[in-house]
Parts: sequence; structure tokens; C-alpha cells
Amino acid sequence: MEVITLSIDALKPDPNNAKEHPAWQVEQIKASIESFGNLDPIGIWGDDNIIVEGHGRWMALKELGYREVECIRLDWLSDEERKAYALAHNKLTMNSGFDWDALKINMDAIKEIDMSLFGFKGQGNGSGSGDWFEDREKWDGEDQEGNEDYNAFLDKFEAKKTTDDCYTPDNIYEVVAEYVATKYKKKPSNFVRPFYPGGDYQAEKYKKGAVVVDNPPFSILAEIVDFYIERGISFFLFCPALVAMNYVTRETCAALVAHIGITYENGAQVNTSFLTNLEGADVIAFTDPDFADKIEAVNDENEKALHKNLPKYEYPDEVLTAAKLGWLSKYGQKIEIKRSQALYIRALDAQKETGGGIYGGALLLSERAAAERAAAERAAAERAAAERAAATKWKLSEREREIVKGLGDENGKA
Repeated sequence: MEVITLSIDALKPDPNNAKEHPAWQVEQIKASIESFGNLDPIGIWGDDNIIVEGHGRWMALKELGYREVECIRLDWLSDEERKAYALAHNKLTMNSGFDWDALKINMDAIKEIDMSLFGFKGQGNGSGSGDWFEDREKWDGEDQEGNEDYNAFLDKFEAKKTTDDCYTPDNIYEVVAEYVATKYKKKPSNFVRPFYPGGDYQAEKYKKGAVVVDNPPFSILAEIVDFYIERGISFFLFCPALVAMNYVTRETCAALVAHIGITYENGAQVNTSFLTNLEGADVIAFTDPDFADKIEAVNDENEKALHKNLPKYEYPDEVLTAAKLGWLSKYGQKIEIKRSQALYIRALDAQKETGGGIYGGALLLSERAAAERAAAERAAAERAAAERAAATKWKLSEREREIVKGLGDENGKA
């Protein structure tokens, strides 16, 4: 093989490249290049220099500002062979996992290089002794590093997530703990987290000044709140957002209603608020948008690390995706596309220039079919608006209005 150097702009990404390269993975490739250099030539084919293998590296090098790139030519392959090789090249790296003992030996020997930059789940330098190896059973036989198809297949058979094993990501907890310490002037050294696997919150020894800042089992939340109120123990507890108001009937319990979507460590996604007795008896419910924004920002980062960061696109009327067709069906639109009026495409020309495409492909419609689709979309939007407008709107009774009038008065009674 002869390594040649070409202008990076002379290379053309394959518009039908089947391997996905989300932004987080390109960042990992960039980190590798910056740490060790560009050590792997890109395989190209044909007069147009179509990339056969190395799309992720090409994207990373462009973002790093490289003007030239080392390549090897694969012109001896036929068109069918180069397509087959591209698939084989990507799939072969996904077909096996790690030897755990050997991986740990190597990771423990690395002290100065932050391996988390390349997708290893550790604490950075020396991450081999970090959380990757604390529970081997959690990883053995489960997700394969880089094998997204296999991982998605396994996800279908996972047990349903419950709200009683929603262990909080550390960075989410840190935001909450900092908020409690700052707002209520409490020492973090007094914070207690009794709700760990196998923990017994009732048997916990709560010292004077203790503040329970934790995510309890939601199925016994009422029991927990009553336990702490009866004993005068301060608390700031996670709570499902939609039931937060159930607990404010207790005189000293207030609801911080945030309705923040948090993805917990078991993958469960729960709209979350908080319950606390740190506000005293005067406050029954409140919001704090700045606090909610901080948690959402951290949760977004966690989501990017856990899932593919798929961008959102808007397409012209002439492009019909499966998602849009499903939306039209949901809102009562019967639509039929004739084969003579449509062409299946994987990407628009504008997307091919950047190596992007349409997930799952789409139909490029004739002008007539596009007009019919646009009319169906307008009708669907009207129906969606009508359904929202038709939602039941409850009204106050005269008795409740009298209660409202009396609230806030010294003699007002509910």
C-alpha cells in the first residue's frame, strides 16, 4: 500500500455510508488525533476520491482544521467490493468485546492520559481503577462498546424501569446539594443520603443538624416524609413532579415544583420536583427557574453521553419522511403516494456535501404529490389544534371561589 497526501477537500464522503458518526463520537476521534496524531490513512476509491473507510476521521480532521490528509487508494476493488468492504470494515470492529482482566491491567497502567476522552467510563487519569470495574457483572454480557445495533437489540428485552431504583447521577446530585447548601445555608458535611441499596432510613443515626438530601423510593415517599416531619429532621427530597402537591397538606412540607426531566442511572426518565421542610411553615409551593435550568443543563450533557445526539431537521414539502407520514396518520389524514410520483432517497444533495443524510430515507415527491402532502399537513395541524382546544377545562365551584376570596385574610379559613 502506498500512502499519498491529498487536500482534505478533495475527498468525497460516500452519500450511502451506513456507519453513523454522531457528534460525541467525532469529539472522541478528535481527542485521539490531538493526543496521538493521525495514525490511520483514509481509504479512498475512484476518480472522485470517495471515502470507503475513515468517514469519522475525515470529519474530525476537518473540524481540527487539517488541510491535507494521508490516504491509501483502493481502486483495485470493484464497485460492489468497495461497498462490501466498507460494511465489513465497520462491522468487524463491533463483533467482539474486551478481555476484562487484560483491559484492567492496561487501564491501571495508564496514569497521565485521560482515557475518558475516548469513551472509557472512568474518572480520567488512571480510570482503570475507577467505576468501570466496580461491578463487572453490570457489564459482562451486556452492551458492547461501539456496537449500537447490538445494544439497541438488547434494550428491547430490558426489564421495565421502576421509580424505586432511580439512582441519581453524581453530577445531578452535586447541583442539588450545592443549591441546598447555598439557599438554606447548610453545611454539605451534614448532608445524609440514607437511600442506598439495602439502606434502612429508619435505622440511620441522624446527628444534630443533619439534612437528608437524597432520592428516596417513590412508592413509600409519603411514609418517608411523615417519618422526617414527626422527628423534626430536615429534608430535601426528589419527588415525581405530578404528585408533588399531594404532600403539601403536611404543615411544614413545601413543594419545589420544577417538572425537570431527569434521566437516572438505570435509564428511567422521570419528570422530577422536590419536597422540603427547609422553607418552614409559611411556604407551601414555589419554583426556582435558575435551579431547574442548571439541572436540565447537566441532564442534557448526560443524555448526550448516553444516546446519539440526533439533530432535528425541517424538510421542504417535496420530501416526505416516515416520521412525517406517521404524524399525518395520527391526525386523521389519509394519504396515498403513487410510485410514479415519488423517488426513494437517502439524502438531499445539500446533505451529501457534509456527509449527512435522512435517517431511514425519504420520498422525493412530484410537485402534485407535494401539494397534496402540504394540504394534508395543514389539515392535520388544524385537527391537532382542535384536539388541544377540546381538552376538558375544569371550573371552580361557588364554594371554592368563596375559599379563594378568603385566602390571605387573617380570618380566612379553608
